[in-house]
Amino acid sequence: MKRSVNVLSIAGTDPSGGAGIQADIKTFSALGCYGTSVITALVAQNTRGVQSIYPIPAQFVGEQMDSVLSDVRIDSAKIGMLGQAAIVQTVAEKLRQYPIPFVVLDTVMVAKSGDFLLAPEAIGAVRDLLLPLVSIITPNLHEAAALLGCRPAATEREMCEQGRALLALGCRAVVMKGGHLDGQRSPDWLITAMDAVRVDALRVNTRHTHGTGCTLSAALAALRPRHDDWAQTLRAAKAWLQQALLHADELQVGEGIGPVHHFHQWW
Repeated sequence: MKRSVNVLSIAGTDPSGGAGIQADIKTFSALGCYGTSVITALVAQNTRGVQSIYPIPAQFVGEQMDSVLSDVRIDSAKIGMLGQAAIVQTVAEKLRQYPIPFVVLDTVMVAKSGDFLLAPEAIGAVRDLLLPLVSIITPNLHEAAALLGCRPAATEREMCEQGRALLALGCRAVVMKGGHLDGQRSPDWLITAMDAVRVDALRVNTRHTHGTGCTLSAALAALRPRHDDWAQTLRAAKAWLQQALLHADELQVGEGIGPVHHFHQWW
């Protein structure tokens, strides 16, 4: 019997179901994995934006990680919204205590609505404590600039330069997401010490893009145990997300920026 893949999401919530823990669990399930979770923040949000955030105490985040990781074999993990420097520190401590084969860090800082999801003082903690511990990070152009203290990349050449700069901070691999660039295609660059690989897709004409960053990073975590390297994994994850975007208009969720269709293959 084929061994199942158990994946952990460490992130905040989205009661409207399009992003955060809810999107991650949907992604894991859609891609044939068993999903587990650790909640870092309770977020009152919907397709129109973030209304309020109730942070979880860092100690309790650590206790949740102990509960899961002391009992369940975790093959891969995705880290999303952390919110506070104390939670960043706790997650880093637990990653050192419980080694996980593959860890994807989605450097969540700002929601698509423009609401801040990471305290400014926590950016340094993410850079100094987490980047050297995880397998790969998936910043968009604004998040990469915040980590590096520079302006966002405006070209693919600058994306690659900033990706290499992030490697110099201790990252093992970086997916520079180019969704904020102009053009008919949406390019991502996988930057490692050995190579730079471009993976792009035709830009989908839909306003329903809520949770795309969460969903891509969760797909990377779900698919990596079944692929040989990050390049193969990124291609598979981006192709699956492309279909979730193409089918997003079939859903009727909310009056703002709606979610992608995680279960487009099944419904």
